[in-house]
Amino acid sequence: MGITLTQAESIIAAAKSKATELDLKMNIAVVDAGANLVAFVRMDGAWLGSVDISIRKAKTARFFDMNTGELGKLSQPGGALYNIEHSNGGLITFPGGIPLKDANGEVVGAVGVSGSTVDNDHTVAQAGADAL
Repeated sequence: MGITLTQAESIIAAAKSKATELDLKMNIAVVDAGANLVAFVRMDGAWLGSVDISIRKAKTARFFDMNTGELGKLSQPGGALYNIEHSNGGLITFPGGIPLKDANGEVVGAVGVSGSTVDNDHTVAQAGADAL
């Protein structure tokens, strides 16, 4: 079973709460198992340029079922996946995208966050993922 809208909304609420706690303005996207957008929020004042990045982070995490930061490590010059970010219409290979797993460990979607440093993006995304 994939991610439901109710689950996606709770993921976004948890991520928004963490962003507010850290005084950050974020774009937060949740995609389902097919990498289709289920829910999205742009917090007041969040960068417009990060809308697309948050969605692409979520899709990238789902396409490869790994944190986008881990994919980034593999895609450095000389790495086995060098230049992968140019595939699939453009991927994001820095932190802020996390696969979402159900109680059985099956990937049911992903969350992507953008709007601050990559460390903050990852922290806020992890708060969302932990809500599932």
